[in-house]
Amino acid sequence: MILAEVHLLESRVYRGIGNLAKAKSSLTSARTAAISIYCPPQLQAALDLQSGILHAEDKDYTMAYSYFYETFENLSSQDGPSALGALKYILLCKVMLNLPEDVNALLSIKLALKYVQLRDVECMRAVARAHHCSRVAFEQTLCDYREELSSDPTIRRQDVEATGLSQMILDKVFHGVLVQGRGCLVVFDEAETDDTYGAAIETLEEVSKVVDSLYAKLVKIA
Repeated sequence: MILAEVHLLESRVYRGIGNLAKAKSSLTSARTAAISIYCPPQLQAALDLQSGILHAEDKDYTMAYSYFYETFENLSSQDGPSALGALKYILLCKVMLNLPEDVNALLSIKLALKYVQLRDVECMRAVARAHHCSRVAFEQTLCDYREELSSDPTIRRQDVEATGLSQMILDKVFHGVLVQGRGCLVVFDEAETDDTYGAAIETLEEVSKVVDSLYAKLVKIA
């Protein structure tokens, strides 16, 4: 068990310094070590939580959600103190999957009810509400819940990334769509300007002027 915990700690350290390849490798070693012995529920939950975090780093929010949910169920049944963190990550995944409307439904399940009134959970609710609103609304949410959002590197990283890319699209810095469920950004070639329509309108306006002029001359002759 000690070996599994050491490898898990390595994975967390590597993830913290941004070396995801080694973080994944250490996590695999931790799981291998855990399989060879009796793995206590708390350790299994910690392994699942780290798996979810690494999947979130890879933008695979569907798989991350599955691991976070497993962790939450495991820890909630034991009244584990880390259950709240797992719940926050579950809600974060729904936001990143562009499914913020699922947040309230998740918070209505039996295991989540005792956390509903906590500010950490209300924080994620606010993020979900602001997700499809203006940048101003999102920044106001970040300001209102600064401590809750900035203190957790996983939540902070995902929120900043989603906000930044979405705003670049809205500002037309580039043309594209953010496909968060697949963890990718689809960028389109900028459309070439077609002057045909404008030229046609100008031609019609000139023709209209000529017709009006001819009509005026006919009226005078008559």
